[in-house]
Amino acid sequence: MRMNDAENDFGLYLVRHGETEWNSAGRYQGAKDSALTPRGREQALKVGRSLSKMMSTTRSVRAYVSPLGRAQETAALIGQAVCVDIQLEPRFAEVSLGSWDGLSMHEIDIEYPGALDRSESHDWYFRSPDGETFEGALARIAGGLRAVRSPALIVTHALTGRLIRGCYEGLSKQEMLQLPVPQDGYYRLLDGRSEFIGAVQ
Repeated sequence: MRMNDAENDFGLYLVRHGETEWNSAGRYQGAKDSALTPRGREQALKVGRSLSKMMSTTRSVRAYVSPLGRAQETAALIGQAVCVDIQLEPRFAEVSLGSWDGLSMHEIDIEYPGALDRSESHDWYFRSPDGETFEGALARIAGGLRAVRSPALIVTHALTGRLIRGCYEGLSKQEMLQLPVPQDGYYRLLDGRSEFIGAVQ
């Protein structure tokens, strides 16, 4: 699925939230939440400082932010360096794993024997018996992306960020799920492509 470039000619800036306590512990948060670690807060501050070189620090820029706490905290920290107008956007919340939210892969494997067998990339996210489907998540996220007016900032999550970039670049499911999702920088989406920009001091 390729988004209409005419809708986003001026560029979007895509940020994954900073490291959380559950990221550090190897737990998959989905629709549940955990706080940013000190490292995660510093990542968000560095992203804000880096974005300030690309975006206005005095004129407000719309920030479409997942309503989950880790994304809101990241957006607020970025807002210390960039003037942002935060708009909560539920369509950019993380993909829910249903009853797997908050579990580690080890716990999933114990509680749901065989569910992760022969999984590739991150397709296991969509094997939960009561989580979101790939098609449902993609439709939700694509709808949110179509509503964005650039230039703008999107603050979201790992899997949702993969699907946003996949929609924008017209990638296949397999290509989307293999995309990297670093927390120490951001992606600039422009002219149907994405470019990673590492955060600096």
